[in-house]
Amino acid sequence: MYFINNVPFTFDELDDLQLQDPYVQVEASTNQEYTSEELYRTSFYLIDEECHPCLFPVDLENPEDMPQD
Repeated sequence: MYFINNVPFTFDELDDLQLQDPYVQVEASTNQEYTSEELYRTSFYLIDEECHPCLFPVDLENPEDMPQD
């Protein structure tokens, strides 16, 4: 999942190998579950506010925290 200020807006699909990884399973079981409707609603909220990073340029407060690759 990807979030902006704790608002989820998209996710990455996991392949079969990742789905079987015990670390991934524990991580998933300890975090909140989102429905496709919730993700749709929050994603459109960010679009309405012109803050969706897939569609609008977004300034980052801590760009050094982003992965390098």
